[in-house]
Amino acid sequence: MTPQELKSSILQLAIQGKLVKQLESDCPIDLSKYKNKPTDEYEFDLPNKWVTANLECITDTIPSKQYQVLESQVLKEGSYAVISQSKEYSIGYSNEADKVFHHEKPVVVFGDHTAEVKLVDFDFVVGADGVKIFAPKPDLLPQFLYYVMQFYCIDLSKVGGYSRHYKYLKFKPIPLPPLAEQKRIVAKIEELLPLIDRYEEAWTKLEDFNKRFPLDMQKSILQMAIQGKLVPQDPSEGTGEELYRQIQAEKAKLVKEGIIKKDKPLTEITEDEIPFDIPDSWKWKRLGEITYSWGQKQPDKTFCYVDVGSINNQKHILDENETIVAAKDASSRARKIVKQGDVIFATVRPYLQNICIIDRIFSYEPIVSTAFAVMHCPEGVYNKYLYYYLLSPSFMRFANATDKAKGIAYPAIGEKDFFNGVVPLPPLAEQKRIVAKLEEILPLCECLK
Repeated sequence: MTPQELKSSILQLAIQGKLVKQLESDCPIDLSKYKNKPTDEYEFDLPNKWVTANLECITDTIPSKQYQVLESQVLKEGSYAVISQSKEYSIGYSNEADKVFHHEKPVVVFGDHTAEVKLVDFDFVVGADGVKIFAPKPDLLPQFLYYVMQFYCIDLSKVGGYSRHYKYLKFKPIPLPPLAEQKRIVAKIEELLPLIDRYEEAWTKLEDFNKRFPLDMQKSILQMAIQGKLVPQDPSEGTGEELYRQIQAEKAKLVKEGIIKKDKPLTEITEDEIPFDIPDSWKWKRLGEITYSWGQKQPDKTFCYVDVGSINNQKHILDENETIVAAKDASSRARKIVKQGDVIFATVRPYLQNICIIDRIFSYEPIVSTAFAVMHCPEGVYNKYLYYYLLSPSFMRFANATDKAKGIAYPAIGEKDFFNGVVPLPPLAEQKRIVAKLEEILPLCECLK
């Protein structure tokens, strides 16, 4: 049961006479002194000694126009609170003493457009058209009327949008228990309200937890995976160090053949850079050591352009539609060469996680924006393993660290810093087992959303 439903249930019990005991000593309200108007039928059984009356019969309706100020005249500070029909109890202040509504007893304020109900026990200024002021007569406790109207208005705001709502309330039967019982009902409601507030606080936390749980679970699973805790290690699969030597041999061969450029030397990884412990068979390496790129060029013919907006950053996939651009219309950012199977990572606003694998053959040569870091994986690095690592909480913390991601409106991590990021390198067979396990588990988290 939601907090709103719980409050509604308590108010319903109150106006049914089921919240407190009826007492023989209570004196019923004598309606003969009022010119009672017809009302709709009361939807609940009427307890002994209770009567119902028309709202306009048991209240004085105060015209509010003479107490109204324009919204543009409302101040942030002042002598008198301004009450309107907004959800906020007060929208500001006024110093216009001739606009103040003075009253000795609390009044109930109703927003005709919004169906908001407020109990006001101080002098105030009216802040908008559509504000109706009801001053209960002596047989009706203002606080009791307030709770009755709150019950009637719980769903009233859903009726007719921003149209007038008083027409729906005008003929509602207002229950009138004996005055002494009204006081007991109000006391009981006000005893329960703090408990409802506590329940609402707990409910909100639970709702927030439920919303975050699938994403938090995904993050936890990714973190376990890259720490070597998702699948067991198999000594027969070799080591990360052996794999690294194979990767270096492959890159050296490609450099010799002129396919890629020789990497600039990278510094040794220090203990301070290592974010967590990994299995003995794994090896920490820099991102630039285990990947390479194809370089850049200025487009000289029609191409398919992949920009940051081409990625669905919720599913981490490319848009199905190709952006085909003539060479003469190429953006100055359309420069980076990319091939099927490459992993791309948007270094601008990395927290948005515009990350994906180039998973298709394009109708024209693909070129990606310089906003991306492009990573081609040598034979010993599984591109899906790298992709999941880039999505992991550890790498996200690194990419979004304030000393790495520069800029205020559009923070970005420079390529040098990006490729200096450290990666835990398991044997290739284990990389594939990790990915298989992730692709088995992660869809289950999606089902929880």
